[in-house]
Amino acid sequence: MKCIVTGGAGFVGTNLVKRLLKDGHEVVSLDNYSTGKKENEQEGCRYFDVDLSKVSNYDEFINSVDVIFHIGALARIQPSLTDPSPHVQNNFISTLNVLEYARVKNIPVVYAGSSSFHHGLYESPYAWSKWSGEELCKLYSNVYDLKTAICRFYNVYGPYQLEDGDYSTILGIFERQHRNGEPLTITADGQQRRDFTHVEDIVDGLVRCSQHNFKAQFFELGSGVNYSINEVADMFGKDYPKEYIPARKGEYDRTLCDYSVAELKLGWLPKHDLRDYIKNAIK
Repeated sequence: MKCIVTGGAGFVGTNLVKRLLKDGHEVVSLDNYSTGKKENEQEGCRYFDVDLSKVSNYDEFINSVDVIFHIGALARIQPSLTDPSPHVQNNFISTLNVLEYARVKNIPVVYAGSSSFHHGLYESPYAWSKWSGEELCKLYSNVYDLKTAICRFYNVYGPYQLEDGDYSTILGIFERQHRNGEPLTITADGQQRRDFTHVEDIVDGLVRCSQHNFKAQFFELGSGVNYSINEVADMFGKDYPKEYIPARKGEYDRTLCDYSVAELKLGWLPKHDLRDYIKNAIK
């Protein structure tokens, strides 16, 4: 199978590229490296530095594509509140360009959505931009009969996660702080609860989607278990130092995935346990 992975040098994209290569597929990554890293590049994959918001023809990179995994996005709420334009460009315009290429070539698309859908579409430019991408997938499936699958991610963690900067993950930050002997920084009172999902489980769901001919089919990919941030911090050691910092705008109280549709239609189940992951990470 010939695959395009957008955002293939990023966190989820790198793990997906590794899985596809392991399964014997030909893979091309299109990434603008806004959050992706050159050091994430995998042997056997061809990488191109491309701004997908400005390019809508990918013939120069690969011929006769079998599936597009559209993973590339700016994936955090808080940065979108201070600078919305890049999120609209990267998450909405890029998705339109990807779908238009897929329409012309009749290529199935697996789209990386977001669980932020459940917490107010107009609470942040990020949430709106990812939801708008979902709506574009529905439009192209309904009007042009394009095969699309939409996977909503919850709090993803695992190899290649970002540990620094605006787009770092909670687990990435905690791992870096623990490794450096620094206090774990917890926003607000730490009672907000999150569904943490291992990136390998996310990737398995994406790959399973590519094996079916869905049209605007939605899947929620999460662990089905949530923990408070305080509980996660305690997994690094109940007596390990913690520092509470002010709440951030855009934070919501609770996420929890219902993955029953993914289980029914894909045979997908989460396999990784957060507690086991943290135990291994802090050894």
